[in-house]
Amino acid sequence: MIIDSATIQKIAHLARLEFSQQEEKELIESMNQILTWMDKLNELNTSATEPLIHISAELNVLRDDKLGQHLSHERALLNAPKRDSDYFRVPKVIE
Repeated sequence: MIIDSATIQKIAHLARLEFSQQEEKELIESMNQILTWMDKLNELNTSATEPLIHISAELNVLRDDKLGQHLSHERALLNAPKRDSDYFRVPKVIE
């Protein structure tokens, strides 16, 4: 398969994207390089290779939840630089 300008324009239309002429040329080159690489991968004999279910054989080691000591609301606010009754005061970051 070879990617041409018509294919790029169809993909761009479906994805609601717009490209300049230069961007379109670069995209055509990049996509054709990817397809060439994929063709090389298809030449490999993978018939004896089992498909991977997971990338790693590592397993998550989970622990049981245990009830323990926790900070009280007042103690948690003791070292707060600024507080407002029961809450931490922080600078406004969203306009």
